[in-house]
Amino acid sequence: MRALVLGGTAFVGRAIVDALVRDGTEVTLFGRGRTGRELFPGLRRLVGDRDTGDYAALTAAARERPFDAVVDVSGYVLRQVRGAIAALDAAGGHAGRYVFVSTQAVYAGPGADEDTPRKAPRPDVEDTARLDDTTYGPAKAACEDEVTARFGERATLVRPGQVTGPYDTSDALVYWLRRAERGGPMAVPADPAQPVQLLDARDLGRLVAALVRTDRGGAFNAVGPAEPLTLAGLLAVCAEVAGTRARLVPVADRPGYFPLVREEWASQRRSAARARAVGLSATAFAETVAALREWDAGRGRPAPEAGFGYTAEREAELLAAGDTRAR
Repeated sequence: MRALVLGGTAFVGRAIVDALVRDGTEVTLFGRGRTGRELFPGLRRLVGDRDTGDYAALTAAARERPFDAVVDVSGYVLRQVRGAIAALDAAGGHAGRYVFVSTQAVYAGPGADEDTPRKAPRPDVEDTARLDDTTYGPAKAACEDEVTARFGERATLVRPGQVTGPYDTSDALVYWLRRAERGGPMAVPADPAQPVQLLDARDLGRLVAALVRTDRGGAFNAVGPAEPLTLAGLLAVCAEVAGTRARLVPVADRPGYFPLVREEWASQRRSAARARAVGLSATAFAETVAALREWDAGRGRPAPEAGFGYTAEREAELLAAGDTRAR
């Protein structure tokens, strides 16, 4: 198999490329060449820019030899997806299969499987700078429609939920892990029973590699872990990995954002049954946390951005007030 990966040197793309290479796929990378230059030294790299429409290197490579599959990790707005497909057209035709890495944010509401209604597509969003909580999902939906319209049965849509593991710079799970390392009562502005879906990036990579290898089309929810997880369960695993004891204390303080806290629980109850049937592996959550902790230590445990979770001082104030949800 010969695959072209659009992106592939950051977090999710890195895991996908690694899985493809391990699967024996001949991988070519396309990107701006600004990050991850030290990664995958044996792979061919094509330099271009999706934001400016520079696909010359991609077209030239496709003319030399067609790709069996394209894995699009870096397509966020319709203009970018159309540009990549046009570059392949200029080389004499489409690739064999187009695997588009989408998002759970395309869904409009509750529903477990891939037939859940999506948000109305937003093909008018042309600049990635305009992507926010209201436009990200609809823009991805427009990209999905373009891939499906152009490739038909040769279109594959992968819809990940929140992804974590080594190289996850979002620090969402890192926040909980570092706090669990300190042990003791932990303030949280949510119900400890809230479900949480976190997928190990390595499982996502193996799923994409399996879809490429088996030439399988359709839409697939990529969510994890395999066993149901709650905020309380997440903290328990983090504390176990860290060798501490910790407990959640629900509080009334409701910041605009808090790592992994969701108002809408349905978004954390999607089904991965279809994806598991075709190759989505299930790394144990404790193994994911342990790998994340090792990576975080290796990078020097940088401080998170201001306003990310509670400061130690703010948490102490909230814990002193006790469980104030009823107030």
